Amino acid sequence: MKRTHATVGATLAGLLALTLAACGSDDPTGTGSTPASGSSQTSSSLSGTLNGGGSSAQEKAQQAWVAGFQTANPDTTVNYSTTDSGAGRKGLLDGSLDFAGTDSALTEEELASATERCYGGAAIDLPVYISPIAVAFNIEGVTELNLSADVVAKIFAGTITTWDDPAITEANPDATLSGAITVVHRSDDSGTSKNFQDYLSKAAPDVWSYEVSNTWPVSVGQGANGTSGVVQTIQSAPGTIGYADASAVGSLGKVSLGVGDDFVAPTADAAAKTVDVSPRDDSRAEGDIVIEVDRTTTEAGAYPAILVSYLAVCDTYDTQEKADLVKAYATYAAGDGQEQAATAAGSAPISDTLRTDVLAAIDAISTQ
Repeated sequence: MKRTHATVGATLAGLLALTLAACGSDDPTGTGSTPASGSSQTSSSLSGTLNGGGSSAQEKAQQAWVAGFQTANPDTTVNYSTTDSGAGRKGLLDGSLDFAGTDSALTEEELASATERCYGGAAIDLPVYISPIAVAFNIEGVTELNLSADVVAKIFAGTITTWDDPAITEANPDATLSGAITVVHRSDDSGTSKNFQDYLSKAAPDVWSYEVSNTWPVSVGQGANGTSGVVQTIQSAPGTIGYADASAVGSLGKVSLGVGDDFVAPTADAAAKTVDVSPRDDSRAEGDIVIEVDRTTTEAGAYPAILVSYLAVCDTYDTQEKADLVKAYATYAAGDGQEQAATAAGSAPISDTLRTDVLAAIDAISTQ
């Protein structure tokens, strides 16, 4: 079920013709028909090709960014191959990709290995995509459930196995619930998995004691490849529950998570509130911007099961043409592209403060 997009052509019509039906977006370009402006102004003199790939959670946002960027810069071609976050980071580091989409920031080991690839410079993470991870389910006649972090963790750990378990029914007295629960999880190297596990380990530490990683740690339920694989598996089988970027779950039921004394639905505004109260990783080098998501926040209206997804790029490239292309595309994604992604994928635009720092890091990209 791993998918690789065909090369995106230089026209908007060509892009739309290649959009996969599984993406579920009628408008992947948002407002991409107008040239970039303001801080994300792109130059019509740009030309050349960029190759990127990775995160399937970013798929709709990347489609919107590619369409808008190529419309503003018709002599450019941007290819984004939707695989998974691990493949994206690997491609950046082995030189087969110019940039990666990744739902997990580069690790210390990956950063250490990037010096040669980045022509003596460094690889950096640019947070450009913020989205809730929806806990999605398929129960006939039920579209919403309220679940605490402990209950969600017990379901995914396999200790709550039926929908009529009292821990579920007591919080959802108006829902008709019965039958076995089938957990669906990612089978590939997934930043979404890592972010969801991070939420479980911090919000329900007494239940979720597994080491957080890009791979799923529990032999419970059924694995599926990629975001689309998880969503399609849930759609096809009643009684299932899984996790995926909220932009991809369509009409599936969604869990509102317990936060403080309330239950909060997975919305862009709720995801943005969580980022607003989350610190940055101050151990990172200048220009490498990583958010340490506060999974235990009790901020009213915050939804802590989110992913902050990154463009991973080099801060040094071998030619001016490549550096200019990467800088222009990343600037577009962090600038005007934020509203496009919000329209196409339902993501939360990054704050003005974060955008200022991201644009400064992009501006520092240079040649060897």
